[in-house]
Amino acid sequence: MKKRWLLMISVFMLALLLVACGGGNDADDNTGTTDEGTEQPDEGGTDEGADEGTDATSYDADAADSSFQQSCASCHGGNLEGVSGPPLNDIGASLSQDEILDAIENGRTGMPPGLLTGDEADNVAAWLADKK
Repeated sequence: MKKRWLLMISVFMLALLLVACGGGNDADDNTGTTDEGTEQPDEGGTDEGADEGTDATSYDADAADSSFQQSCASCHGGNLEGVSGPPLNDIGASLSQDEILDAIENGRTGMPPGLLTGDEADNVAAWLADKK
Protein backbone atom coordinates (compact mmCIF):
# COMPACT_ATOMS: atom_id res chain seq x y z
CA MET A 1 0.00 0.00 0.00
CA LYS A 2 2.83 2.38 0.87
CA LYS A 3 4.62 1.67 -2.41
CA ARG A 4 1.43 2.25 -4.40
CA TRP A 5 0.84 5.57 -2.64
CA LEU A 6 4.41 6.68 -3.34
CA LEU A 7 4.08 5.63 -6.98
CA MET A 8 0.83 7.56 -7.36
CA ILE A 9 2.35 10.65 -5.79
CA SER A 10 5.43 10.37 -7.96
CA VAL A 11 3.42 9.97 -11.15
CA PHE A 12 1.21 12.91 -10.31
CA MET A 13 4.18 15.11 -9.42
CA LEU A 14 5.91 14.16 -12.63
CA ALA A 15 2.80 14.96 -14.62
CA LEU A 16 2.43 18.28 -12.87
CA LEU A 17 6.03 19.16 -13.46
CA LEU A 18 5.81 18.22 -17.11
CA VAL A 19 2.70 20.27 -17.62
CA ALA A 20 4.27 23.21 -15.85
CA CYS A 21 7.21 23.03 -18.21
CA GLY A 22 5.15 23.13 -21.42
CA GLY A 23 5.17 25.94 -23.93
CA GLY A 24 2.29 27.79 -25.50
CA ASN A 25 1.57 28.25 -29.17
CA ASP A 26 1.82 31.67 -30.80
CA ALA A 27 -1.62 33.12 -31.45
CA ASP A 28 -0.94 33.38 -35.19
CA ASP A 29 0.46 29.84 -35.48
CA ASN A 30 -2.29 27.56 -36.77
CA THR A 31 -0.44 24.26 -36.53
CA GLY A 32 0.65 21.99 -33.72
CA THR A 33 3.54 19.59 -33.85
CA THR A 34 3.45 16.12 -32.39
CA ASP A 35 6.49 14.63 -30.71
CA GLU A 36 7.09 12.69 -33.93
CA GLY A 37 7.69 16.06 -35.58
CA THR A 38 4.67 16.01 -37.87
CA GLU A 39 2.44 19.04 -38.10
CA GLN A 40 -1.26 18.75 -37.54
CA PRO A 41 -3.88 21.46 -38.08
CA ASP A 42 -5.10 23.03 -34.86
CA GLU A 43 -8.87 22.74 -35.10
CA GLY A 44 -10.34 23.43 -31.72
CA GLY A 45 -7.56 21.51 -29.99
CA THR A 46 -8.73 17.95 -30.56
CA ASP A 47 -7.38 15.37 -32.94
CA GLU A 48 -10.15 13.83 -34.98
CA GLY A 49 -8.15 10.60 -35.22
CA ALA A 50 -7.76 10.23 -31.46
CA ASP A 51 -9.24 7.15 -29.82
CA GLU A 52 -12.70 7.69 -28.39
CA GLY A 53 -12.59 8.32 -24.66
CA THR A 54 -9.25 10.10 -24.75
CA ASP A 55 -8.67 13.81 -24.41
CA ALA A 56 -5.57 14.04 -26.59
CA THR A 57 -5.05 17.35 -28.34
CA SER A 58 -2.52 18.62 -30.81
CA TYR A 59 0.48 20.31 -29.27
CA ASP A 60 3.77 21.95 -30.10
CA ALA A 61 6.32 19.32 -29.06
CA ASP A 62 9.31 21.65 -29.36
CA ALA A 63 7.69 24.30 -27.19
CA ALA A 64 6.50 21.68 -24.68
CA ASP A 65 9.97 20.18 -24.44
CA SER A 66 11.50 23.63 -23.99
CA SER A 67 9.03 24.52 -21.23
CA PHE A 68 9.63 21.15 -19.59
CA GLN A 69 13.40 21.61 -19.67
CA GLN A 70 13.10 25.08 -18.10
CA SER A 71 10.53 24.33 -15.40
CA CYS A 72 10.33 20.59 -14.82
CA ALA A 73 13.53 18.77 -15.78
CA SER A 74 15.34 19.59 -12.55
CA CYS A 75 12.97 17.22 -10.73
CA HIS A 76 11.69 14.94 -13.48
CA GLY A 77 14.89 14.62 -15.50
CA GLY A 78 15.78 15.97 -18.92
CA ASN A 79 14.59 12.75 -20.56
CA LEU A 80 11.54 12.29 -18.29
CA GLU A 81 13.47 9.63 -16.37
CA GLY A 82 12.83 11.14 -12.93
CA VAL A 83 15.36 12.62 -10.52
CA SER A 84 13.92 13.86 -7.23
CA GLY A 85 10.46 13.72 -8.81
CA PRO A 86 8.87 10.69 -10.44
CA PRO A 87 9.63 9.62 -14.02
CA LEU A 88 7.18 10.88 -16.64
CA ASN A 89 8.27 8.90 -19.70
CA ASP A 90 4.99 6.93 -19.76
CA ILE A 91 2.74 9.27 -17.78
CA GLY A 92 0.03 9.23 -20.47
CA ALA A 93 -0.53 5.53 -19.80
CA SER A 94 -1.71 6.24 -16.26
CA LEU A 95 -3.10 9.80 -16.29
CA SER A 96 -5.36 11.61 -18.72
CA GLN A 97 -4.44 14.98 -20.17
CA ASP A 98 -6.96 16.64 -17.82
CA GLU A 99 -5.42 14.89 -14.80
CA ILE A 100 -1.94 15.95 -15.89
CA LEU A 101 -3.11 19.54 -16.38
CA ASP A 102 -4.72 19.50 -12.95
CA ALA A 103 -1.44 18.35 -11.40
CA ILE A 104 0.48 21.10 -13.20
CA GLU A 105 -1.97 23.83 -12.26
CA ASN A 106 -2.76 22.74 -8.69
CA GLY A 107 0.33 20.84 -7.64
CA ARG A 108 0.61 17.52 -5.88
CA THR A 109 2.39 16.26 -2.82
CA GLY A 110 5.91 17.66 -3.12
CA MET A 111 5.12 19.47 -6.37
CA PRO A 112 4.25 23.15 -6.17
CA PRO A 113 1.27 24.50 -8.10
CA GLY A 114 1.49 26.95 -10.97
CA LEU A 115 4.94 26.17 -12.36
CA LEU A 116 3.28 26.50 -15.76
CA THR A 117 0.01 28.26 -16.52
CA GLY A 118 -2.38 28.94 -19.35
CA ASP A 119 -1.55 27.78 -22.87
CA GLU A 120 1.91 26.69 -21.76
CA ALA A 121 0.43 24.32 -19.17
CA ASP A 122 -2.12 23.04 -21.69
CA ASN A 123 0.62 22.35 -24.25
CA VAL A 124 2.82 20.45 -21.79
CA ALA A 125 -0.18 18.47 -20.51
CA ALA A 126 -1.05 17.40 -24.06
CA TRP A 127 2.59 16.54 -24.75
CA LEU A 128 2.87 14.45 -21.59
CA ALA A 129 -0.47 12.75 -22.16
CA ASP A 130 0.97 11.45 -25.43
CA LYS A 131 3.79 9.71 -23.52
CA LYS A 132 2.63 6.10 -23.33
